[in-house]
Amino acid sequence: MTAPGLTRRGLDRLSGPFAFVRGVPGAALHELVEIEDHTGSRRSGRLVAIHDDTAVIEVFGPTSGLELSESSVRFIGETLTAGVGPEALGRVLDALGRPRDGRPPPLAIDRRPVEGAPINPTRRECPRAFLETGFSAVDALNTLTLGQKLPIFTEAGLPHDRMARDILRHARAPGVRQFALIFIGLGLPRDVAADYEETFYGSDARQRTTMVLSLADESATERLIAPRTGLTLAEYLAFDLGMHVLVVMTDMTNYGEALREVAAGRGEIPSRKGYPGYLYSDLASIFERAGRIAGLPGSLTQLPIVSLPAGDMTHPIPDLTGYVTEGQIVLDRRLHARGVYPPVAVLSSLSRLMRGGIGEGRTRGDHAALSGVLYAGCANVERARALEAIVGRAELTEDEQDYLRFGERFELEFVSQPGGRPRSITETLDCGWRVARLLPEADLSRLDPAVRARHLSAAETAA
Repeated sequence: MTAPGLTRRGLDRLSGPFAFVRGVPGAALHELVEIEDHTGSRRSGRLVAIHDDTAVIEVFGPTSGLELSESSVRFIGETLTAGVGPEALGRVLDALGRPRDGRPPPLAIDRRPVEGAPINPTRRECPRAFLETGFSAVDALNTLTLGQKLPIFTEAGLPHDRMARDILRHARAPGVRQFALIFIGLGLPRDVAADYEETFYGSDARQRTTMVLSLADESATERLIAPRTGLTLAEYLAFDLGMHVLVVMTDMTNYGEALREVAAGRGEIPSRKGYPGYLYSDLASIFERAGRIAGLPGSLTQLPIVSLPAGDMTHPIPDLTGYVTEGQIVLDRRLHARGVYPPVAVLSSLSRLMRGGIGEGRTRGDHAALSGVLYAGCANVERARALEAIVGRAELTEDEQDYLRFGERFELEFVSQPGGRPRSITETLDCGWRVARLLPEADLSRLDPAVRARHLSAAETAA
């Protein structure tokens, strides 16, 4: 790393958000720099590549106004850090951790490198505590656990932003007192960011929430830093202060596009669909910061939102996200067209850590039995609908028609939550049993007699 304060006069050339400087001995990757133009205005950046004797600098912000011969570059001798502390809760910050809400900077207890420190695999604990989102299709059938990373796969025009706002309002961990939320906006249009801020300022959870925003008309380089800044704060809250932290990130596709743009600006050789060959490891460096550490009381849970370009699940970003994370929540356009909110496609969704987070002492003892019955019923509904499309409803057996009636009630009464009103896990399970009683007797006969007598009979009585 260069000696702090080393200054070079003049830039070799500019290319988009990059500045090129020759003759910098001892320069180190990710070292911070400060660029001063001919007017005395300063802007920050960091060194991202070294080619022969030329240092490549990512400039945080626009490069317009920089004159090659009249600009100077000062090397700081440090890497990018973010200030962390409990005062960051209740604040709106930019990608570099600076205030975006017009208030003074929050008091920083410490400064941490934004790249974070990897969790020792031998100290990782398997997540086994329930996190309630308020959405029945998630809480009952694709349960999220504290310390898990579970992406939401969506498409343009689907209400993923509305879902994220509702989760920020209503998410909670039953029995947990210290619960915090970090929202990270990546490349958001200004109107969408304003909607999130309105939710933030009007939420009861405001004092335990931090927003880190990178807008669509801002630098692509800042978009790559924003998730790391937010996760650095989340790690401090989780592993230093012992809090349980839920991080909601949207949209990881915007992040991937920024990574492709920056990689092209650096002159790197593109790989699959123009994305850099290290896209997988770069996404993993973000997602793998979720988890629980043995001996520490806190946890860091991630709920990233990933848009599918043209609905393509094999696109590099959702495809590689699926390799790193522990399941997915898939939103369905057909359900959305029918007015179902949230339009969660149950059979396409999966939470790989669900079994460890449900049951007596976590949700309820009948949770596993109910989820099994509902999943089997949904699979039979799809078969009955496919058969109906071929032979018509009148030609279906009585059981197949029961499946169709169950499917309609399941989507409109269980999956759909009009107005976005959250359900507690108890309300969700009770609602599930009321819908499950519509299934044919052959499906219900597989239930444990004690579970059936207690929960199914109660649902029939209530109905």
